[in-house]
Amino acid sequence: MRLAAVAAGLTVLGSLTAPPAQAAPPAGIHWKACTEAALHGLQCGALTVPLDPARPGGRKISIAVTRARHRGKHGYQGVLLLDPGGPGGSGRAFSADVAAEAPASLRAAYDLIGFDPRGVGGSRPALSCEPDYFKPVRPDYVPRSPRDELVWLERSKEYADACGRKYGSLLDHMKTVDAVRDMDALRVALHQQKINYFGASYGTYLGAVYATLYPHRVRRMVLDSNVRPSGVWYGDNLDQDYAFDASVRASFGWIAAHAAVYHLGTTETAVEKAYYSLRARLRTAPIAKTIGPDELDDTWQVGAYLAPAWPLLAQAWSDYAVHGKPAKLLDRYKAWGAAKEGEFAVYNAVQCSDTVWPQNWGIWRSDAETIYRKAPYQAWGNTWFNAPCLYWPAKPGTPVKIGATAGRDKDFPKILLFQATLDAATPYSGGLEMHKLLPGSRLVIEDGGRTHAVVLRGNACIDTKFTAYLKTGRLPADMTRCRRLPDPVPASGGRRPGSRIRPELGLEMPVIR
Repeated sequence: MRLAAVAAGLTVLGSLTAPPAQAAPPAGIHWKACTEAALHGLQCGALTVPLDPARPGGRKISIAVTRARHRGKHGYQGVLLLDPGGPGGSGRAFSADVAAEAPASLRAAYDLIGFDPRGVGGSRPALSCEPDYFKPVRPDYVPRSPRDELVWLERSKEYADACGRKYGSLLDHMKTVDAVRDMDALRVALHQQKINYFGASYGTYLGAVYATLYPHRVRRMVLDSNVRPSGVWYGDNLDQDYAFDASVRASFGWIAAHAAVYHLGTTETAVEKAYYSLRARLRTAPIAKTIGPDELDDTWQVGAYLAPAWPLLAQAWSDYAVHGKPAKLLDRYKAWGAAKEGEFAVYNAVQCSDTVWPQNWGIWRSDAETIYRKAPYQAWGNTWFNAPCLYWPAKPGTPVKIGATAGRDKDFPKILLFQATLDAATPYSGGLEMHKLLPGSRLVIEDGGRTHAVVLRGNACIDTKFTAYLKTGRLPADMTRCRRLPDPVPASGGRRPGSRIRPELGLEMPVIR
């Protein structure tokens, strides 16, 4: 995410909880071996669904799907649907990662089903409004004059207008609730009475909406790093601004603790000063005409999500600042900082239309200025990342009231939640609120954890509870606390990032920023 939010109560829940009429059940999925290298070993298919679920005979779109077949001869427990967040992240890519990381007992019991939500990746149409929108070097996020603000406002409006020209009324059908309808069509196509689900980041909101609208169709559900439902979406972004700044300052403190390795400062304050000094210089002297101030921030954003990325980022910065060698920093930008415009298009298409955003630029400016004085790192970058919502050419909806069906549905599922206390992308308050709204849910807390999306990161305390619940249905004691993983060490900076860093988990960059 760069999550963003204005909360609104559901006033028409009754009309949302009943599935729309369908002319016929969705056709089954024809599976074949995936041809994409990143999906090697998986089966690929597609599901045709109506663009507008209320008009099943109208225009159709395609949802791309992957399957990793269960490996056990006995004890099959059905399908486990997977979503990594975003909105805009690829569930197909996520499924490959989960297939590699999940314990053998889960691989034996479940078919792992990844899906690219409507508009994403392999689904058709796949959204892309302005392919060169993130081409470096972009205007500095931090405005120094009203003219600087106007430049970004014009860019944001042009982007929204381009999406409207290219996709028209399709944008009215990109809400979270539309993706939830597709999930249920996928359930039917897979011949399942109930689904199991594992979602991270924005995927927690997607899952919670599904459980609210279709509580009797959920068998087991895991939500990792939870969105604050009352913040969707403007308020959640404001929360993130403070949390991202704190996480980045923590990375500066870690660099200072290893000053003998990186030579970027001996205190958190000194390293922070060095970062913002570099950022200021890049405004007029970008690195290789590629990394200006925005591109530096976007590259460092991975460190705000994931502490394991700190050594790689610190070494890249040190190589440039101390030794004048930009190669590693350019590599980090290309790998982590270069945003994918298609994901950005879906991010806007979903979040800008899920709910009403403030339409007065003065509100946005005032919030950005206030936050910048206390937490400068993402105050303006996050503002401009969401600014197309000021002009978005689609009808806004009303957010589903999470958990609202619990009182009248005896089968409301018992959901397992995970949350790190210092997660920046989905701050801790989100886990507490989701836990309160989902009756019977259990919350597992990673104390002091800063990494976003904690399941299958190597924390045995977390992963054993995740596995036990999906394998047996056994829930841990509520508010169980797990110790966080240790901070990384500089030596790990010499290794290539692997699945333990997993940028796709909430680094659909910056779609869940």
